[in-house]
Amino acid sequence: MARTPRTGSAPAAPSPDGPGGAPVLPRLGLRGTLLFLWRQLTSMQTALVLLLLLAVAAVPGSLYPQRNVNASDTAAYLEEHGTSGKILDALGMFDVYSSPWFSAIYLLLFISLIGCVIPRLLVHLRHLREQPPRTPSRLTRFVGHTRRELPGADPEALLEQARRILRRRRYRTVLQEQKGSRSVSSERGYLRETGNLLFHAALLGVLIGVAGGHLTSSHGQITVIEGEGFSNSLTQYDSFDSGPWVDREDLPEFRFTLDEFRAEYSTAQNEHQFGQPTSFEADISVTSPGEETQPRTVRVNQPLSVPGANIYLLGNGYAPEITVRDSTGAVVAEGPIITIPSGDMGYTSSLVLKMPDAKPEQMAVVGYFLPTGVIDENGPHSQFPALIDPQLAMTVYTGDLGLDDGVPQNAYQIDVGRLQAVAGEDGAPVLIRLYPGQEYALEDGSTISFDGVRRYAAFDIKHDPFQTFTLVMALSATAGLILSLFVPRRRVWVRVTPGADGAILEVAGLARSDDPRLEEDIRDLAERLADTAPPPAAHPDAQEKNP
Repeated sequence: MARTPRTGSAPAAPSPDGPGGAPVLPRLGLRGTLLFLWRQLTSMQTALVLLLLLAVAAVPGSLYPQRNVNASDTAAYLEEHGTSGKILDALGMFDVYSSPWFSAIYLLLFISLIGCVIPRLLVHLRHLREQPPRTPSRLTRFVGHTRRELPGADPEALLEQARRILRRRRYRTVLQEQKGSRSVSSERGYLRETGNLLFHAALLGVLIGVAGGHLTSSHGQITVIEGEGFSNSLTQYDSFDSGPWVDREDLPEFRFTLDEFRAEYSTAQNEHQFGQPTSFEADISVTSPGEETQPRTVRVNQPLSVPGANIYLLGNGYAPEITVRDSTGAVVAEGPIITIPSGDMGYTSSLVLKMPDAKPEQMAVVGYFLPTGVIDENGPHSQFPALIDPQLAMTVYTGDLGLDDGVPQNAYQIDVGRLQAVAGEDGAPVLIRLYPGQEYALEDGSTISFDGVRRYAAFDIKHDPFQTFTLVMALSATAGLILSLFVPRRRVWVRVTPGADGAILEVAGLARSDDPRLEEDIRDLAERLADTAPPPAAHPDAQEKNP
């Protein structure tokens, strides 16, 4: 018989089910939503996804010219591609590494790693102070379980022997009392988690180093001809790029002179080795504040360190000495002219010389410098990169060079489409071929002389205060990754139960990750403990039967 509830009794609890019996979930609220988003952001899966997104986001930086690296190439790309170039520019494809979307991914990855590493580090430190876990009551469930009955064995001595062996194998051990038995609980492999945390912390350090290097580093390229010098000031650079925190007016004070550039090339008859460079060396005299001038040598991949910067040897080439006089006899060009190697084995180098002060018209000389020159059906080219038979093959142009238009021009390029080639008596363009010491006279009285050849070297001067820090972090990440992959995390238990005439030995283990050697090591430990146990005493009746 159902009972009628008394008046004044507590009301029934609200049903957790909504209309139709469907469960009603509690609302997260603002705090719960923020906590959920934070946990998602700081999860390892999110960190890996952000790392992958960062790698993908960096791809456009290698596909499109970057404005801070080469503004002229960026401007040429925009002019060539029109509307599509403007769209790409609006998306930040020409300033990838300073774009808002790249910075957002970078910052989210930074926050994700911090939120992932710090809690795990605190948990790991707490585990390091804890003792190995309690020995399970049933070892039969674990890897390599081995049970041995050892008649006559001393349980205490057996347990102490197990503890000594495990300690020699770098296990942390603790003796535990259990109902009717004693056991050794041991654990090792904390370096696995330490390596994992080191990897993620070092990856965070790499992000800090890259960001700090971007903000505080500077690098510039210069070209120095033999016998000439360089002083570290902004006006001396061919190109210069620096982070937003760099004061361009306060660069490190040093200067150097390129005394000699030496290059050696292979003369082996093998077609794949002939003409290949074997060494590049630049002898320079460096002067730093408060120090005397010192002779130093810069080699490829062996930079020279000076206070506040490193000097790297990037490239080299030839600088023929040319003197040009216009029809009035005035010298309009004189001195070594830097030529650009075209990339062939023989160092065939393009030559561009602009003379806006020539009279009555502006002049330009366009051609090639050939270290070991030959002109055949393939045109002018060099057969070997060393100075064996140096030559100049040139054509002279006149007209408006466009230098007064206000548009920046590349000093090593020229558009000859707007110029007129100087023609000979037959009306064909004059092709000039000169050897050192020779001079050529044009019909209007202009002359071109080839006075000699010097070498030049291209240097990259870089200052990055975070370079060493980033390198250390990268090496630490590698070390951490090795530890996390190759150090096994395992637990081993040894239980000894006293018997009527000896002891019962049980050994088992548990791996926290894939550990194919664990079972073999468990059985080896059991065998060693069984071998060290004293043999059972001989029975007296058996002794009496022996004669």
